[in-house]
Amino acid sequence: MSQAIRFRPQAELAAKVQVDVQQVRHPHYGRYLEEFVPGQVFVHPRGFTFFRAQMEAFARTYMQCNPLYLNEEYARASGFAGLVASPQMVFNVVLSLGVQNDSEKAMANLGYYDAQYLRPVHELDSIRSLTKVIDRKERGAGKPGIVTIRTLGINQNDQVVLQYERKIMVAGQGDRPSTTPLPAAAVMPAFPWVDEAEVFLPEFPEPLPSGLTGPNSWFEDFSVGDIIVHANGRTITDEHLSLTYAVGNTHPLHFDRVFSSGLSGKMSGDPIVYGGLVFAWLEGLASRDVSENSVWELGFTEGYHTQPSIAGDTVAALSRVLAVEDAPGELGAKFGIVSFQLIGVKNISASAALASHGEDLFIKENDKKAMNKEKIDEKIFEIERRLLIRKRG
Repeated sequence: MSQAIRFRPQAELAAKVQVDVQQVRHPHYGRYLEEFVPGQVFVHPRGFTFFRAQMEAFARTYMQCNPLYLNEEYARASGFAGLVASPQMVFNVVLSLGVQNDSEKAMANLGYYDAQYLRPVHELDSIRSLTKVIDRKERGAGKPGIVTIRTLGINQNDQVVLQYERKIMVAGQGDRPSTTPLPAAAVMPAFPWVDEAEVFLPEFPEPLPSGLTGPNSWFEDFSVGDIIVHANGRTITDEHLSLTYAVGNTHPLHFDRVFSSGLSGKMSGDPIVYGGLVFAWLEGLASRDVSENSVWELGFTEGYHTQPSIAGDTVAALSRVLAVEDAPGELGAKFGIVSFQLIGVKNISASAALASHGEDLFIKENDKKAMNKEKIDEKIFEIERRLLIRKRG
């Protein structure tokens, strides 16, 4: 139903309204350390509807090889309601929706923890995001502190599709003006984090489709200790500026050269590639070797961006098998769970990185000081992930 409304004609007014520089406002977003209070819940604006063209573009841009994200017929034959949004796309969108509230003033993203994908996202699903402040650690006057947050992605049916925790490094406010306050509310919004979460997957048909995946990424192809050197690298160009917009990330460090060049230290200079995009490219580079026969990304934890990337850097990836086990219950007849350590490097091939650094490549960078080991300059990323993978039979 619509209504007809007549508005007055548009008139030019600028010359008639006096300029008053005392009425200037400078809206800015994110929060300083003191503005994070444990227990706060941020309801992030906008939300994001997943359109098919965007889903396909994301999968191809980040070199995803799993046909669940590329082939409608395959996805339906596998039991899903249609094409599945890449878990990396879901993660990037959910995180980016929260940047305006929780990390637009962050100095660094310190890590991802306990990420769990609980439901598939399909075409025309609309996802919104909420964040809860879990902890704030101050490290002394003039030093940035560390804030621990939990974030949820929730679909149009109020179901959690993704939940994860992360830590961010945030500077104190000092003599700077406060940021946008939370709306006044007597009660904080609900935050339906799911403890001991169940994953909601389709009833997989018998038999599952075959012939559209590679020959070497079935469950039986992985043994604990295997190191898989992924063949290709990916050179990042200034495309990362528009790709940051595409997932809705609003941190100026990733697309504003005036802002980034005004920083001090190693972050000063060209815009830094948003870490979620780096993660997506590394995971895509690994996909035909480890996840092409996966039916579900269970999640990831203990993930760190150990060095920044900028346009012109070439990234490459390696995976190490940490555990293999049958899927629970009756699912175990057709599927197994494989845990991987995913390592990212830059401006060196994955094979050259392994030859140069050997086992040190797989040691957490933050642990090396206590071990009297040097950090690896070429290493940019480390994370552990778990996949539900089809068995060959």
